[in-house]
Amino acid sequence: QVLLIESGGGSVQAGGSLRLSCAASGRPISNYVLGKAIGWFRQAPGKEREFVAAISWPGTGTIYADSMKGRFAISRDNAKNTVYLQMNSLKPKDTAVYYCGASAGGARPTTTMTDYRYWGQGTQVTVSS
Repeated sequence: QVLLIESGGGSVQAGGSLRLSCAASGRPISNYVLGKAIGWFRQAPGKEREFVAAISWPGTGTIYADSMKGRFAISRDNAKNTVYLQMNSLKPKDTAVYYCGASAGGARPTTTMTDYRYWGQGTQVTVSS
C-alpha cells in the first residue's frame, strides 16, 4: 500500500518544540507528490480531524489554521520528497495525532481534508503542562 510516512512526534512540555516530517518513499508515491500540495492535519481523542497547515508545489505558498499562525512553520525539501512541520511554543491543546496527506488535486494548498489522500499512520504529539 502506498502511503506517506509521518515521524518526529513525541512528548514535550508546554512551550517546547518539535519538528515533524512527512516523507514519500518509493514509487509510485514519490512520483505522485511531485507537483502536489501537501497538508498536515491533526486529530485529538474524541474530536474530528482538523486542518493544521499546507504547502504548495514547489513550496512558495503556505496556509495555516488561525491557531497555528506564528507558532508553526511548514516547509518542503523536494529533492528529499519530504515536508516538514516545525512546531514551536507548543500548548497542551496541540496534543493530537498528526497526519500528512498529498493533494488529490494539484499544486494549490487547501484546508479541506477530503482534498487530500495517501494518508500515513500519523505521529503522536503530546504536550504536557
